[in-house]
Amino acid sequence: MRIFLTYSSNFLNPKSKTLNPITFLLCNLTPTRPKSQSTSIPRKQARIRDHGYDNYMEIEKKTRKVLKFQDLILSQPNQIIQVSRLDLLARRFGFKQHEAGVFVLKFPHVFEIYEHPVQRILYCRLTRKAHLQIEQEKQALVAQTPDAVTRLRKLLMMSNTGRLRLEHVRIARAEFGLPDDFEYSVILKHPEYFRLFDAEETRNKYIEVVEKDCSLSSCAIEKLREIEYRERGIDAEDIRFSFIVNFPPGFKIGKYYRIAVWKWQRLPYWSPYEDVSGYDLRSIEAQKRMEKRAVAVIHELLSLTVEKKITLERIAHFRMVMNLPNKLKEFLLQHQGIFYISTRGNHGKLHTVFLREAYKKGELIEPNDLYLARRKLAELVLISPRKARMDSELVSYHRDWEDDEMGHIGRERIVNGFEDLGGGDDVRRERDVEGGTKSDSGSNYDSD
Repeated sequence: MRIFLTYSSNFLNPKSKTLNPITFLLCNLTPTRPKSQSTSIPRKQARIRDHGYDNYMEIEKKTRKVLKFQDLILSQPNQIIQVSRLDLLARRFGFKQHEAGVFVLKFPHVFEIYEHPVQRILYCRLTRKAHLQIEQEKQALVAQTPDAVTRLRKLLMMSNTGRLRLEHVRIARAEFGLPDDFEYSVILKHPEYFRLFDAEETRNKYIEVVEKDCSLSSCAIEKLREIEYRERGIDAEDIRFSFIVNFPPGFKIGKYYRIAVWKWQRLPYWSPYEDVSGYDLRSIEAQKRMEKRAVAVIHELLSLTVEKKITLERIAHFRMVMNLPNKLKEFLLQHQGIFYISTRGNHGKLHTVFLREAYKKGELIEPNDLYLARRKLAELVLISPRKARMDSELVSYHRDWEDDEMGHIGRERIVNGFEDLGGGDDVRRERDVEGGTKSDSGSNYDSD
């Protein structure tokens, strides 16, 4: 008892520098934080804005409204519509009274307002540049139909059962480069690849892949790893299961976060095209692999799109059939170096997911014809009305100049032709008289 009091007094004395047994025992009994938690990627992270992607979505927001008006005008007879009726039909798009006309006037390179010569009523139609852009997009859509067939096959192969709802694919058809009539031009036209059927339990139409092709089971990230390995000479063990990570500017990367990302990059996972129904997924290691597999599935899903972007709401349609987590937004924010979520457009209610490695300074690194055709509409939208008025003035000035030149050339041809017909002396005499009058206008008349 006396020994215990001695030790306890030494323990309570702050000036004591000797390590007594009680101090040693208490230090060993204090709970320490596991290393796995300190080096794990945090679950909840704040979203860091990247202005390059947000500016892209600001242009996309205007383009989306312009497309609604284009579809409305093209659905009318003769592809023209009265401005008063346009203002009435634009209410379904959320426009108030007289807002549709003001909106159309902001884009003079896309919409043209003119007065009917007989009815004296204002009409609206698409400009010649807008029609050329629509035709260019249609041609690009038809030209890449074989690629669209391959995209749809790979999309079906990523699902658990090899089938997807027709309605979910129809909603996301523009992102995957499928035409509006893809049910007939793609699915029914290729019965060797797809099968369309009605489910008895849900009464919904489904698309099913006939046979999985092993040659299509290679992911886009695997090709990028091969490029990184061959060109940069990175160690094969470090790059075997890694993703390309580009953190947004202003993202704070600490020491433990860097270690956690390094450990996560070396973690093996199952391929998105591999069937995982036969694996035991109850262990912690299997759950970690499934989480990384979900990153690979979303990465491959974005790689199959035309513009390497898709809305979060449309990814959620494939959540059940592709084993994606329930809280998709928090899951994607956990990997901000691979994906970027933009909330611009539709008052923050729309979430657009970008594949960071596919963009550089707000532009697609490897553009395709369909992407370029859609960006052409964005260029027409960005031209200011002042620039449009200046172009029209230059065109009218050029026409006046051409009319003057054509009039002068026509007069010379008439004179020369008249000389060839034998009336050259009279014409020459008349020209000399005119020339003499002009040249002698300031001379003395008595000199003759």
